[in-house]
Amino acid sequence: MMTYLFLPVFFLPLTAVSAPSTCSAQGDFDQPAFMADGDITIGGIFPLHYRVELPTSDYTKKPSAPQCQGFDSRALRWALAMRLAVDEINNSADLLPNHTLGYRIFDSCATPVTAQRAVLAVLNGQDVAETSMCLGGVPLLAVVGESGSSQSIVVSRTLESFRIPMISYFSTCSCFSDRKQFPTFFRVVPSDDYQVKAIAQLLKRFGWTWVGVVTEDHDYGRFALQGLKREIENTDICLAYHEMIPKDFRRERVLEILNVMRSSTARVVVVFSGEGEFDPFLREFMNQNITGIQWIASEAWVTASILAETYPFLAGTIGFAVRQGYVPGLKEYLTTVNPQRYPLNPLVQELWGALYGCSPLSSNTSAQLPLCTGQETLSKQHTAYMNTSSPRVTYNVYKAVYAIAHSLHNLFQCVPGYGPFNESSCADTNDIHPWQLQHYLQEVSFSISGEQVNFDARGDSVPSYDLINWQRQPNGDTDFVKVGLYDGARDAGKELLIQDQAVVWPGNQSKASCAPGFRKAARNGEPLCCFDCIPCDNGKISNQTDSIDCMACPEEFWSNANGTACIPKVIEFLSYRDTMGVVLMVIAIVGSCLTAAVLATFVYHRETPIVRINNSELSFFILLSLTLCFLCALIFIGEPTSWSCMVRHTAFSITFSLCISCILGKTLVVLAAFTATRPGNNIMRWLGPTQQRIIIFSCTLVQMIICAAWLIASPPFPYRNTQYQRSKIILDCKVGSELAFWCVLGYIGLLACLCFILAFLARKLPGNFNEAKYITFSMLIFCAVWLAFVPAYVSSPGKFTTAVEIFAILASSFGLLLCLFAPKCYIILLRPEKNTKQHLMGKATK
Repeated sequence: MMTYLFLPVFFLPLTAVSAPSTCSAQGDFDQPAFMADGDITIGGIFPLHYRVELPTSDYTKKPSAPQCQGFDSRALRWALAMRLAVDEINNSADLLPNHTLGYRIFDSCATPVTAQRAVLAVLNGQDVAETSMCLGGVPLLAVVGESGSSQSIVVSRTLESFRIPMISYFSTCSCFSDRKQFPTFFRVVPSDDYQVKAIAQLLKRFGWTWVGVVTEDHDYGRFALQGLKREIENTDICLAYHEMIPKDFRRERVLEILNVMRSSTARVVVVFSGEGEFDPFLREFMNQNITGIQWIASEAWVTASILAETYPFLAGTIGFAVRQGYVPGLKEYLTTVNPQRYPLNPLVQELWGALYGCSPLSSNTSAQLPLCTGQETLSKQHTAYMNTSSPRVTYNVYKAVYAIAHSLHNLFQCVPGYGPFNESSCADTNDIHPWQLQHYLQEVSFSISGEQVNFDARGDSVPSYDLINWQRQPNGDTDFVKVGLYDGARDAGKELLIQDQAVVWPGNQSKASCAPGFRKAARNGEPLCCFDCIPCDNGKISNQTDSIDCMACPEEFWSNANGTACIPKVIEFLSYRDTMGVVLMVIAIVGSCLTAAVLATFVYHRETPIVRINNSELSFFILLSLTLCFLCALIFIGEPTSWSCMVRHTAFSITFSLCISCILGKTLVVLAAFTATRPGNNIMRWLGPTQQRIIIFSCTLVQMIICAAWLIASPPFPYRNTQYQRSKIILDCKVGSELAFWCVLGYIGLLACLCFILAFLARKLPGNFNEAKYITFSMLIFCAVWLAFVPAYVSSPGKFTTAVEIFAILASSFGLLLCLFAPKCYIILLRPEKNTKQHLMGKATK
């Protein structure tokens, strides 16, 4: 894996020099997502995007900055909660009077690499050269961030060098409780040490003694697993297996994990993972049709609405969520954020793109999206952004900002002579150092939304969780229902409280039912009341609640996306509206027009030697038949009907037979003309104009007879194919008699091969314009095209079968036109001096 390390450069005065100190940034830093000036500045780092594309590097030049992808509207809500808290504090007459808070909020892209860039950008500010970092105290006093534990490790260790405290709102790794490694780290979310205690008590409470564990391959998952093993040690609970979801999704590895889950007898699975890593795993889990799993969710995904909406089989999941709080005015504040108020903020433009699939008129960042006004109304349906009914992580951000504000307030209230620092001194309010603020953070205690907030010696807050149960409603929605709580402040063994009657387990039909689109599947070895709700297979539906089985749709119908109704199948054929149909139609029309133009040229120059030298009448017949060959391709496009199916094949076969018959006649004439120069040879009297017409008519008549027999015995007919692709009806022409179809093609091939052989024999006859060699090459192309057509025709599905046949017609027609007439048109139009009998017979004067 390629790792990029970004290092800031700070110039510290080592010795006394006369020149003033200056700072310079070694590279460009990202601009803040949001910022505001104030007397005191705090930083904010949020995963406003959930993935990052690292630049490639050949190690010969500086790599470009990583590119953030995948906008996360939920994280934007967290960032706006920080702004709301700062605005409330600045408008408060009781908290930090006569002082204002400023902020700089940056995007971490949910990745340690970009989290490193974000924290350096927060430290350096917008213009490093103008900050006081070279001369005195650091202007940044604290940072609110980050959500992921891996990102928080990077951020905390960077800030530790400057003794700047950070308060995390969602990093739960138990590793942060080590004050030796993370001396400046605080958090308003409980440590995983308490979460694994709560999960261990939950397992004991319901007698689940044989469980599997799935974790993400990050510090969060590894430390959580260690904690759970420690908690269940010396108990009856055993781990059946432990599997890690790979950082970079690999289907082969995920299938290995799913095979372990399928073969294991453990039906209870504890998952420590973020929703981003867990989502592709669940997608593959659903495809494998594994049932009967009771999911135990960690706080990282237990309230993930996107998972609940996407994977209905997760109904019955139970797990511990961060405590719910109350953020006054949050909903109203979120609705004030729109492109009109923030026309230059790219995050607001991305928000509109995520919520409405459109680009505001003031934006240039999403030109591929349809335009909108930017005045659209935010509503309840935008749950990821507008979910303000039960704020959890958002409430933690809100608490973190107030913790900083109360600590600063206490710092400003310090009375000289009674302070906590050397000789009972207080901090200099004009030059506050971050380590001084950390002292007050360690001691802070305040009440917000009815909750007492403080930190223990390790920087952790009082552990408290809500027990959440995923319950599927009759309308198909999944609700997160609080069925208990875990309070770490209670006596040992009494922390967990559960309302047993409120819990709905998977398949427990005293509380839930199988919605339409699903069927009931009994569990082996369990009572009949225990069953799973299995989605109906494609092509089957259930339109009633608690269906025992799914009904198959009629042959010409297919199930809708929800599996609740049968809808007519899509009918597919090569249409004039298809891109492929339009392209083939244009090529056919261009070919026919080009052939007509050549015909007109030959008629106009019909008295010239190059037109007359080899029977101009045959040339006119060939050009006329080629025009019909191009036009007959149009009959293959459009909805097949009884008459079009019969006409398309017969017209194609007769026009091509006429064309090849004319070429055969011309080849015989060329061969006879040079042979007749021998003494005593009078073969030309048997190949006069009348005999040539008889040859053409006879060869074409044979094909007409074959086609007539075909139409009488078993003609082509339209066919609705419902078996090849079950979700569609492929409308095409069945050839009727396979024997007749291949006889038609075989006869054309026979004529072409005969032409090729005769022309090949005459290719070296004298003359500057020996037409036999052009006929040889044209027949070679013709045969190659139709030999390639056979396997392509047999293997092509649906409308592509028709397209292959049209392509063969057009390709062979163009091959005949160019090989036979391009050299003549070149002489007629561009080299008229060669259009003489002497030159064409090879007797021109040198």
